[in-house]
Amino acid sequence: MSDTSAARPEASPADSGVIRSLHPDVEIPDVSLYDFLFAPLAGADLDRVALVDGPTAATTTYGELRAQVDAIAGAFAARGLGVGDVVALHCPNVPAFVAVFHGLLRAGITVTTVNALASGREVAKQLRSSGAKALVTVSALLAAAEAGAEAAGTDPGDVVVLDGADGHPSLAELLAGGHAAPDVDLDPRTHLAVLPYSSGTTGLPKGVMLTHRNLVANVLQTEAFLPLVPEDVIPAVLPFFHIYGMTVLMNGAVYQRSTLVTLPRFDLAEYLRVVEQHRATVLFVAPPIALALAKHPAAAGRDLSSVRMLMSGAAPFDEHLAEAVGRRLPGARVLQGYGMSEMSPVSHVVPVDRPDVSPGTVGMLVPNMLARIVDPATGETIAQPETGVSAPGELLCAGPNVMVGYLADEQATRDTLEPDGFLHTGDIVTVDADGAFTVVDRLKELIKHKGYQVAPAELEALLLTHPEVADAAVIGVPDPESGEVPKAFVVRAEGSTLTADDVQAFVAEQVAPYKKVRVVEFVEAVPKSAAGKILRKELRAR
Repeated sequence: MSDTSAARPEASPADSGVIRSLHPDVEIPDVSLYDFLFAPLAGADLDRVALVDGPTAATTTYGELRAQVDAIAGAFAARGLGVGDVVALHCPNVPAFVAVFHGLLRAGITVTTVNALASGREVAKQLRSSGAKALVTVSALLAAAEAGAEAAGTDPGDVVVLDGADGHPSLAELLAGGHAAPDVDLDPRTHLAVLPYSSGTTGLPKGVMLTHRNLVANVLQTEAFLPLVPEDVIPAVLPFFHIYGMTVLMNGAVYQRSTLVTLPRFDLAEYLRVVEQHRATVLFVAPPIALALAKHPAAAGRDLSSVRMLMSGAAPFDEHLAEAVGRRLPGARVLQGYGMSEMSPVSHVVPVDRPDVSPGTVGMLVPNMLARIVDPATGETIAQPETGVSAPGELLCAGPNVMVGYLADEQATRDTLEPDGFLHTGDIVTVDADGAFTVVDRLKELIKHKGYQVAPAELEALLLTHPEVADAAVIGVPDPESGEVPKAFVVRAEGSTLTADDVQAFVAEQVAPYKKVRVVEFVEAVPKSAAGKILRKELRAR
């Protein structure tokens, strides 16, 4: 698990259809993420506040954080874990997440982050798929963690509960041994740092293999367009287990020695309190949070004058919403970015110093990135125009932040990654003469609910386990508050009296809240092609 068989070469094709970042390439050092973020830490930065626990206001300095990271690395190494091993981290945004995440990486361990909202069934699937040898969680999530661990055959002694729980080791017990961090030899280009799970362009969630170099590269690529400074204060409500929160918030802020104020979940009143009380300067959000800031009465009249920049990502964000947010944050630049887990995740950002670029676009290619736009029907490359806007086509990207591939899924890897290193995003985009990209549609079936990915195939497979469901299909339907919600088309088994409430309750008992089916329509048959593929276009047309 620690090393991939070969690092994927960074693409440098010469054909005229390749669109290059207008920003000069940045130099990417060949170092581990720990050495990149923590080795240079010295002087006054040691006493800077790295983390503030939002609910309690407890603080952690950068010096304290590095000491915690080193101690956690030593504790897990003493348990026999290191290079070649995977550990699952199942935790909301609390200061300990940052220390444990980087401590595991410091020990040479690959971290697979588990959604804090995951059900026991979902935890078990990820533990089995990733081959995780241990699970780190918190007492608030213990019910799902224990259920998942038991189903996956993980020993209770390998389920670490950070804040303590009967029958499981706690973080304090692990650290009591006082073990020094191990000496680790790894190749940043090939050693897997993290293994988040993504549905990619289609299908079931898959392990995305990201190396230390992938993560280091994306921090530097993002910095060029979204520069942070040590004086920045950033509310961290986007989950660290999600690649956006992991790279842009957590790793980006640590690199710049900014202060993160952690919030374990989004509550508008609490979020506004933190922004006001801590004089937050930079907000990284998903569109539902932006919508709340723009339109919710609770945000009106609040003192948000300290905010200098807001960036939205993880789901589409239109120009009208950007303008509405801007009216509530008159002193801030409102920006948008684009990416996916397979790109660590950022490939495009509206540069903070480019007011001429509309926030309704997803911005421009970050440094070291290449792109192609391809007609999905013909495979022909669509050129960037000299004036105006291009025809739409599928976006393909290449760069040092692009994943190695999907864990144990060669076919999905081949379907997504071209031999020259270009990644199929599944999104349909246009590009203008200035290099600004706009997402106009998508090939992929993925549903985006409040910035979270919901795989229709996963919900369909679950629905088909119900004895009264003969067939089922799931699509996303627009929702003004959450972006999209899952809608199920269900064929009842003969003689069934199944209701919509029955279907929704069945799914809700087995999945994370954001995956719940919100709309049910009963149909006589699910439209399918001759090859048996669900014709989702026909369902959407209904």
